Amino acid sequence: MGIGKVTEQLDWNGKKVTVAGLGVSGIPAARVLHARGALVTVVNDGDDERSRAQAAELEAEGITVRLGDGATLPTGTELIVTTPGWQPDKPLFAAAAEAGVEVWGDVELAWRLRGPGAAPWLAVTGTNGKTTTVRMLASILEAAGLRTAAVGNIGVSLLDAVLGEERYDVLAVELSSYQLHWAPSVRAHSAAVLNLAPDHLDWHGSMEAYAADKGRIYEGNQVACVYNVADKITEDLVREADVEEGCRAIGFTLGTPGPSQLGVVEGILVDRAFVENRQKNAQELAEVSDVQPPAPHNIANALAAAALARAFGVEAKAVRDGLKAFRPDPHRIELVEEIEGVTYVDDSKATNTHAAEASLAAYDPIVWIAGGLAKGATFDELVQRSAKRLRGAVLIGADRALIREALARHAPEVPVVDLDRTDTGAMSEAVREAARLARPGDTVLLAPACASMDMFTNYNKRGEAFADAVRALAATGDA
Repeated sequence: MGIGKVTEQLDWNGKKVTVAGLGVSGIPAARVLHARGALVTVVNDGDDERSRAQAAELEAEGITVRLGDGATLPTGTELIVTTPGWQPDKPLFAAAAEAGVEVWGDVELAWRLRGPGAAPWLAVTGTNGKTTTVRMLASILEAAGLRTAAVGNIGVSLLDAVLGEERYDVLAVELSSYQLHWAPSVRAHSAAVLNLAPDHLDWHGSMEAYAADKGRIYEGNQVACVYNVADKITEDLVREADVEEGCRAIGFTLGTPGPSQLGVVEGILVDRAFVENRQKNAQELAEVSDVQPPAPHNIANALAAAALARAFGVEAKAVRDGLKAFRPDPHRIELVEEIEGVTYVDDSKATNTHAAEASLAAYDPIVWIAGGLAKGATFDELVQRSAKRLRGAVLIGADRALIREALARHAPEVPVVDLDRTDTGAMSEAVREAARLARPGDTVLLAPACASMDMFTNYNKRGEAFADAVRALAATGDA
């Protein structure tokens, strides 16, 4: 099992560092740097009540905060540490480039602050499935008796993991494209890109730039670059990566695996990558039924997690035990109820077309509840590929017309209910309408293919509204 390389320790004392943005990563970064003697100035675009309260706390600790002006580079700045959400075209970064000032993200900062004997990183990115895969990976590593944590974009701060008192053997790290953009020196033990589909293009500027940032996760990998056999772009990113001598390309597939791949044979997850004589031999890892739920895209997540764990030297038994112990987070293809032979599934986390397509591929026939904020997405391809599975569709949200028009073009025979309301009762009506369209054996699937913020605070609240409406339906017996 590999040891993560430790970067040269920096002298922060008196170094003038600008932290771009308050919030979940900016505030911890400011405090960590201030504690090391850096002269920290936090700049923030907003100047609302919450920002002023956060600023007051930091200023009481001796950290300078400048609200309402995130565009101007503070005099003497030697380094910028940015929160992931700040786009690369911000004026602050243009000023930094002109002044020759380096920009790091919070992930880069965590990498640079690792001490001697730091835990190696097993890193995961992709358009969809990152959190589930990282949590599966952590479950497998724990089953192997390793001290680990699921960290990064998953909600647990990498800074906390790197600088806390607990010592880890290995970290399961989720990295977003935003984080990777600002993390030039991160070098994982092994890494996976699960899939790539257009997303966050307003931030990156183009699909090419988005893919390039995702591909950074492979740079300097030591043991394995894990890619999706069904998604050629991920393999292309491996080919383009500058890795350490001896690092291998490892594919995962829902089909029969070739040498140096993990895949599925007759309901069994098998490894033909980390075995002796992989031309002829395979190692059974787990059964498809060990993965919950056993939807195709979730099996792909399990294979990617298994590949990273095997790259770290984990035995096959721990892969099985870890996958059997794992349960997905709420609102990810989550079974809510079965009412009069109709299954109700909450996949509110399917906030883009790629995720929705994977969700729709797992069920047949389907009454589909979809809609919300499209974020510039188009739906023709999604509807074309899923049309044969659809019993009906119930559309909600601001951009539902885009989905309605795609259904009219590619699935004109599918009955559509268009709900022109955005109040708190809209989801209850959507569930009632879906129940009316559904027949025994069908699945009513919330897979919106859109963001939630037009009607809900986040996808969690949307999923909760769906689940509440389904349970109310079950209680009344109106299905």
